[in-house]
Amino acid sequence: MLQLHGLGNGLSTAPLVTNGRTRSITAENLAGEKGQGGKAASNLGTARKGRPCIDLKQGETVTLAHIQGAGVLQHFWITVTDKTSAKGHQDQYVLRDLVLRMYWDDEEAPSVEVPLGDFFCNGFARRSNVNSLPISVNPTGGMNCYFAMPFRTSAKITIENQHAYDIGGFFYTFNYTLVDELPDNAAYFHAQWRRERLTELGKDYTILDNVKGAGQYVGTYLAWAALERNWWGEGEMKFYMDGDEEWPTICGTGTEDYVGGAWCFSNLKTSEPESYSTPYLGYTYYKDTTEIDPWSGHQVPMHGMYRWHLPDPIRFESDLKVTVQQIGHDHSRLFERSDDVSSVAYWYQMEPHADFPALLPVQQRWPR
Repeated sequence: MLQLHGLGNGLSTAPLVTNGRTRSITAENLAGEKGQGGKAASNLGTARKGRPCIDLKQGETVTLAHIQGAGVLQHFWITVTDKTSAKGHQDQYVLRDLVLRMYWDDEEAPSVEVPLGDFFCNGFARRSNVNSLPISVNPTGGMNCYFAMPFRTSAKITIENQHAYDIGGFFYTFNYTLVDELPDNAAYFHAQWRRERLTELGKDYTILDNVKGAGQYVGTYLAWAALERNWWGEGEMKFYMDGDEEWPTICGTGTEDYVGGAWCFSNLKTSEPESYSTPYLGYTYYKDTTEIDPWSGHQVPMHGMYRWHLPDPIRFESDLKVTVQQIGHDHSRLFERSDDVSSVAYWYQMEPHADFPALLPVQQRWPR
């Protein structure tokens, strides 16, 4: 049974004793070694919170975890400032300037390559609380992930600082279980970030493409900056799988419908969008042009939302492509629109995976 190999993390598996070996990696125990936690010294002495975090030098890539053997990464927590104290526009975008990457079984190309904030459903380089099953972000900026991530021979997790300055106080914990073996059908976790700063009229935005092999699509995060007037979320989500060409097998009814909302997310009393965050669905971030500050100036309307397909994964056998339309409504009719859309696709598949598109340069990742 799957849960007997260390993959289960729910209430139903809590009573099941296995031969898995629990380990944890922090800045004090870099290799997660048995009996080696908390040995660093502070002003209070040895083993008194001596090294709770690290600093990230500008341009540096740091290996946060490098695990040997078979196992399952079951939870990790990260927190870091969302801006540096240096003056200038670039100081605000830490969460887009840090890049999280994950490698399974000594692969050369990462299976996860996402700006840190977007991975945790904090797009636009802005913090927002998230209360979902696999991703939780708590005050203030405590970012948690509970996606199970199996590996058979090794796991490596890195963070790259593409910010203009050094960043101090990067805190992290990676909790995992070492196992003797994994089921043959245990697939590898993947996540990919994309952005189109100006989508093409009448052409669907691509969230994920060129996935080859068997697997399951388990989630989407969208950071949608509305560049035109009126309602922006009439576009349909489409899933092309297993040989679909012109027409998808799965086609939704609207963007806010896909994330479990309705009628423009509008509060009936105020007519303003109303945020929510649930185990599988959420519209967690909304900022409009009314917000002005001396550094960023006017801001376009920004909308952050997620959908987890954990109870209803999108299963595919040979290939997968995921898109969303940009369609608006002006109170009388539909219209094609052009917006600034970023996304994260989350899925499991057997390796090897196809190469990801090149990650956009740091300044092209910054929000408007």
